[in-house]
Amino acid sequence: MALKAVNVSDVPNLDQVPENNASLYSSRFNSEGMELNVEAASFRAAKFLVIGHRGHGMNIMQSSDSRMEAIKENTILSFNSAAKFPIDFIEFDVQVTKDDCPVIFHDDFIFSQENGTVYEKRVTDLRLEEFLSFGPQKEAGKQGKCLLRKSKDGKILNWNVETDDPFCTLAEAFQKVDSSLGFNIELKFDDNVVYHQDHLTHVLQVILQVVSEYAKDRPIIFSSFHPDAAQLVRKLHNTYPVMTYAYTIFRHHRQTYILVDLVLKVCFVSGNEQVFFLTNGGTQVYYDSRRNSLEEAIQVCLEGGLQGIVSEIKGVFRNPGAVPKIKEAKLSLLTYGKLNNVPEAVCMQHLMGTDGVIVDFVQEISHAVNDMIIKPLNESLKDGNEEGAEAKSKVQFSQQELSFLLKLIPELIQH
Repeated sequence: MALKAVNVSDVPNLDQVPENNASLYSSRFNSEGMELNVEAASFRAAKFLVIGHRGHGMNIMQSSDSRMEAIKENTILSFNSAAKFPIDFIEFDVQVTKDDCPVIFHDDFIFSQENGTVYEKRVTDLRLEEFLSFGPQKEAGKQGKCLLRKSKDGKILNWNVETDDPFCTLAEAFQKVDSSLGFNIELKFDDNVVYHQDHLTHVLQVILQVVSEYAKDRPIIFSSFHPDAAQLVRKLHNTYPVMTYAYTIFRHHRQTYILVDLVLKVCFVSGNEQVFFLTNGGTQVYYDSRRNSLEEAIQVCLEGGLQGIVSEIKGVFRNPGAVPKIKEAKLSLLTYGKLNNVPEAVCMQHLMGTDGVIVDFVQEISHAVNDMIIKPLNESLKDGNEEGAEAKSKVQFSQQELSFLLKLIPELIQH
């Protein structure tokens, strides 16, 4: 269907940008290519995001579910495999090596074995060359060092997956991953280490330099469990304004370039970057009380000017009253955790007002969200029925399904 030109005078409220505008827009909005006018673009019901955890999903060694060992997590292959499905972002973990190179790796330590002896090395104590020497190598015929992993119960296991891939740097991810995919960059710090502000500042500046150089128009969300790091990157981040998600919609579907340009100018003037605070939502207790509840997370965001919260989903289900408080504070809410691999639990979150989910089962959850949330909305928008679209964006459950959900959620959050 042909696109309509939009006059600048028809664009609403471009001179008014909320001070803490944390609205998230989905690139799947208008995914079937129907006409999207300015009025439809201002409708926000399609903002439910699906985010691939460490790309195509995290790895769990010796898992009973083969999907947890399908593709090496946090690799270019994992990221681009996730991009084949209707998702909006990938989430991955960034640490900085001893020689100041941001690399993508989740664990604080790398485990390997030499002459029958298992040893560990802290990632941030390695130089880039040594970090990349573990696991499969890019150079044909070159053998990498043995790669092991420590499980949550303390066992040291071989890190075996069906499809392996070499480690990568943050710069490589920007250069080699599908450009339509947003990046949720977790700023990784060890819970057991006390970091001084000058060290945090240096690490964050190194990461921001790479982002500034390579991100271009890719949507970015920064997140961290470390409250000081999250607040500090927000302050430093003024030197690198990230495109808002409204731009993602227009960029993917080639709306009028005048509108895109105006949106971008507003974004840069307002300094509207996206930094989220990660929290377990009270499911674990930490020495730093700011990490121990959703209410504390709200305060961290408000004090530091952050745009949203990423919570363990169990914390949200155990404390659903926190969701309206988060919305009243004009913050966005994303979640992570094993329950996000259950379609019914994901759809329940949509009903509660959550803005998106980080998932391991990318194919299953992205298709479930598309079928239960996005398609009904797009059908209504195609017919020009905005009120109907808003109604259809609310997931409809049968009485039997509702009964199942009520039984499912309390049982699962105990585990």
